[in-house]
Amino acid sequence: MARLTVKVQPRAKRTVLTGRLGDAWKLALAAPPVDGKANEECIRFFAELAHVPKSRVRIVTGSASRMKVVEVEGVAQEELEKQLTQLAADEHR
Repeated sequence: MARLTVKVQPRAKRTVLTGRLGDAWKLALAAPPVDGKANEECIRFFAELAHVPKSRVRIVTGSASRMKVVEVEGVAQEELEKQLTQLAADEHR
């Protein structure tokens, strides 16, 4: 199981990983922080990235905050970190 600290920025033009902020990953979300839509988009993003069902992704802490801890079942910590690093590098090209 992988566990990540994520700082989200809701209401972005599109959902995209924007890099790192200390130990946290920065994630721009194309959803408003209303009625749980930003949390749903965050879960969708990590499920799609890790190729797991959305039911395997959960926000452990910070559901009402911009700083969140997200757990992804069925993928190793190192593998998910590697995918995020590659995605961040691709976004900055």
